[in-house]
Amino acid sequence: MTDTAERRIRRIVIVGGGTAGWMSAAALAAATQGQTSIELVESDAIGTVGVGEATIPPIRHFNQQLGLDENAFMAATGGSFKLGIEFVDWTRPGHRYFHPFGRFAPDFDAVSLHQYWLRERARGNNTPLEDYAIAWVAARAGRFDRPLPDPQLVLSRLDYAYHFDAALYARHLRGYAEQRGVKRTEGKIVAVALRGEDGFIEAVILEGGARIEGDLFVDCSGFRALLIEGALNSRLDDWRHWLPCDRALVVGSAVGAEFPPYTRSTARPAGWQWRIPLQHRIGNGHVYCSDYMRDDEAASILLAGLDGEALGEPRLIEFKAGARCESWSRNCVAIGLAAGFLEPLESTAIHLVQSAITRLLALFPDRDFDPLLLREFNRLTYTEYERIRDFLILHYHAQLREEPLWRYTRTMAIPQTLQYKIDHFRYGGRIVAEPFELFQNSSWIAILVGQEVWPQRYDPLVDLHTGVDAPRYLTGIRSVLEKAAHALPTHREYIERHCAATAARTK
Repeated sequence: MTDTAERRIRRIVIVGGGTAGWMSAAALAAATQGQTSIELVESDAIGTVGVGEATIPPIRHFNQQLGLDENAFMAATGGSFKLGIEFVDWTRPGHRYFHPFGRFAPDFDAVSLHQYWLRERARGNNTPLEDYAIAWVAARAGRFDRPLPDPQLVLSRLDYAYHFDAALYARHLRGYAEQRGVKRTEGKIVAVALRGEDGFIEAVILEGGARIEGDLFVDCSGFRALLIEGALNSRLDDWRHWLPCDRALVVGSAVGAEFPPYTRSTARPAGWQWRIPLQHRIGNGHVYCSDYMRDDEAASILLAGLDGEALGEPRLIEFKAGARCESWSRNCVAIGLAAGFLEPLESTAIHLVQSAITRLLALFPDRDFDPLLLREFNRLTYTEYERIRDFLILHYHAQLREEPLWRYTRTMAIPQTLQYKIDHFRYGGRIVAEPFELFQNSSWIAILVGQEVWPQRYDPLVDLHTGVDAPRYLTGIRSVLEKAAHALPTHREYIERHCAATAARTK
């Protein structure tokens, strides 16, 4: 048996800070418990993308594993709570729907609730499906509380995530990591030294000549992909033919009277605009395709759609959708934007950082870097990107808008994995799960129904269950959810009571 202690990783070098870098540093410091040297290299002269202000529920587990106090973290980052995403004008102008976190109300029979809902809709009942999700009923009323553990209570089916200032989150994690021995080095990397015998990274060279050696390198250098692409030539699969938006303009705006516990995504002529409410500002961005819209037009649309005064000039970010074929190559693991990019339509950017870190720890190497580990990491990572990609494509493909971008995405050929899902849902309202699905059945149902992908029929078992009084049960569920939601504190009351940010923390 190999002596693993002799071959263990002694030095980890993280290239790049920001959210990805400091999430990696914090998690690696917690996992290695001071037995491995961890050094993070970043330059204040190189900015971060910094648009990852909305998250999905798994981020809670990452913070819990680090032992972060939720109220302290929320106060430190100017955070607010997120029960889902409202989509405005996506299906067609004037239409809106909600993607709720958590589950719909419990099934009252062996057949799924949404199948009974489909039958009632066919009979003329136009109650939206989202009215059977406690997350939407609470979000619509502007109310929030944490879920309850008792599965008999409707609040047990609530799930939530966060909105926060990404720069403040990175700062919060930096303090955590440095307390556990992570060393931060300020400097700009100007060269990467490779070992002659195997092409592994030996060291990074800083401006001024300093040389930082390591056993394992973590590339968190963002779109520059300084190590994984610049030094190791790992290829990025380009998915712009399916997700053609390639630019975003971002700007903060003043906080207004509305403080909803959800993200809002509004479709625009050549893309979409996000609204993310924080305690100290509103985060806004306009994602668009430069083939169909000029930058000045996009800026005008963004600024015209703000709820409050703009806090500066819009900042332009250029990107392309895609995933790296090998995000772990030799002794380098790319995490975050260096590994790939999927637009923030479903707030998956920070989750992809989190899941990559989780995989790295599950497959943590020694200095032999067995190719078996790399192959499994790359397989799981690429598959996760593909599954999220399909979920995002669905939003663009299933819609009835008439502008050129939207006509293109509605008529384009889509991945067979997505087409198979759509075909099953159109036939009988069923969800076909793929391996490694981040978004579970309730999320797929919410988007398919929200974008009016209507099944041709409902489950035949519904009509065989003649003893089920579905209309009465469905009416009762709505009544229970309304009462439960209106008993909760407002979103603003909850934050003021538990995790209000101070002005000093949010500067």
